[in-house]
Amino acid sequence: MRRARHALAAFAIVVALAGCSAPGVSAEYEPGGGEYVSGDGTTHFWPAEERGAPIVFSGETETGDTLSSDDLAGQIVLVNFWYASCGPCRTEVLDLNDLYDDYSGDVAFVGVDIRDSAAQAQSFMDEFDVQYPSILDVADNAVTLAFATPAPPTTTPTTYLLDAQGRVAARFTSAIQSPSVVAAMLDDLLAEQ
Repeated sequence: MRRARHALAAFAIVVALAGCSAPGVSAEYEPGGGEYVSGDGTTHFWPAEERGAPIVFSGETETGDTLSSDDLAGQIVLVNFWYASCGPCRTEVLDLNDLYDDYSGDVAFVGVDIRDSAAQAQSFMDEFDVQYPSILDVADNAVTLAFATPAPPTTTPTTYLLDAQGRVAARFTSAIQSPSVVAAMLDDLLAEQ
């Protein structure tokens, strides 16, 4: 009987892993349901009890202002790592703009430009009508390093959702594939407050 249970458990694990890694298969995010990993392995959502320490960061924006995690304290924050000549960044910015339009009253949005000068960043932001600020991280990579321990940005673009305590709640590695999944996660984080 015990052997049959172990075999059944092993089979269930194999099926679950195959479902999470098979090309073209995507898991559904279930609000309030805890962990989410997309079918291609690019998205992860951490339940509140599994989130690490708050991320502390600061940097100069494309307009010369300083923006820090202290300025965003107590808010849900979407942080998007990007640069102007990044093709997937150019593709996903329209989805990010739509999310900003839908959530700007409830969620803070921050870009982190990892390669460009202020003029290049501003040109991109003007071209795509980006309404939220971006920290220029090319000089010292301080913001990138701040995210390195809990959930490193391994590719560009990478987008994070921070909970109201400033902890990483979700990471989207590569361009966002489903704005509705991001919206569901934002709704879940807003409901936690």
